[in-house]
Amino acid sequence: MSKTAIVIGATGVTGRPLVDALLEHNAYQKVLVFSRRDLQIDHAKLVVQVVDFDDIDSWAAEIVGDELFSAMGTTMKQAGSKQAQYKVDFSYQANVIAAAAQNGVPRLFLVSSPSASSRSLLFYPRIKGELEDFAAEQTISQRVVFRPSLIVGDRPDGRLGEKLAVQMVNMVPDVLFLKKRYQPITGEQLAQAMVNSANTDIGDQHRIYELEQIFKLL
Repeated sequence: MSKTAIVIGATGVTGRPLVDALLEHNAYQKVLVFSRRDLQIDHAKLVVQVVDFDDIDSWAAEIVGDELFSAMGTTMKQAGSKQAQYKVDFSYQANVIAAAAQNGVPRLFLVSSPSASSRSLLFYPRIKGELEDFAAEQTISQRVVFRPSLIVGDRPDGRLGEKLAVQMVNMVPDVLFLKKRYQPITGEQLAQAMVNSANTDIGDQHRIYELEQIFKLL
């Protein structure tokens, strides 16, 4: 089977290894990336379109393939404001998901967050929950959601808060429930789990993978 994978968020800590994993997998003949900047990767199966996510109407018709992988995300510090973070963590992704559904893309693989809920009182879980709800309303045959904990890896900003959080979680005894729920996962592990799930027969079911289930996909 030769599939076309569509990727957004390809320059992030999960997106970069996700593109690599898709390119290496024999099931894919084409990996189509929509990004704000070039990936600087030379590969026969890779097609990168540098786009403006604020002007999706000019390229929405190009979002065509078999599977959409959304690994886009940012932080308040990077974005600069709640409004700017909402754009990246909800609006940009929702626009691409809606266009993909309209173009007949049948499968979505979406990175969310633990405790995602549109009813949450906390900003980040709430917008992730809103995105999950939005995706559920689209005409997509199969929707697979991943709710990892802290995603770690090489980042340009070298987040100090992330490093401290990893140290704190690693100090928690293995027997505690919190350790299982909030154990950090690398971008490489999450990316591989996403690709593995996309190539495992789970029927036409919609799925939500919590952290412990994500690790079982490896």
